[in-house]
Amino acid sequence: MKKFIFTLFCAMTTCMVSAQEKTFYDFTVKTIDEGCFHLTELKGKVVLLVNTASRCGLTPQYASLQALYDRFKEQNFEIIGFPANNFKEQEPGTNAEIYEFCTVNYGVTFPMMAKISVAGDDIAPLYKWLTTKDENGVLDAKVSWNFQKFLIDANGRLTATFAPKQEPLSEEIVSAIEQLLHNYELRITN
Repeated sequence: MKKFIFTLFCAMTTCMVSAQEKTFYDFTVKTIDEGCFHLTELKGKVVLLVNTASRCGLTPQYASLQALYDRFKEQNFEIIGFPANNFKEQEPGTNAEIYEFCTVNYGVTFPMMAKISVAGDDIAPLYKWLTTKDENGVLDAKVSWNFQKFLIDANGRLTATFAPKQEPLSEEIVSAIEQLLHNYELRITN
């Protein structure tokens, strides 16, 4: 019986450790033009993920996100937009329509991915990882609305989440990005 309990304990510990060792880089997503994008291509970059919608009161955040991207894109920083129709059907368009909307109306140049689900029974695997502490090893962070932001460090680990209404250029978000970029620079120069 002791051997069985020990074996069960070891198996449970191994499962917990392996879930926490999973990183952002373990995922592949579809680009807005239906290509595959392996997130391993972003190794060494600080990344801000945002679930977006074109018909939301927060849609003007696209402009702030673009300004944030322009500010840091030359410093190992990336923003990735994930259109989602989970909240009051505020992103009903096709991928082509979403891309046109973002680029024409807000001049978006940061990568936009294909429309996905960020909540509910059909949640995309990446968002399940982002929102579940058992998977990301850091925190539970249910997506509450469009334009929720998740910050990933240069090692592919979730470090913070920011509420949908928090402006991308807020001091808190900018400071968090600057700190992660600084920490990464220190690590590679030492």
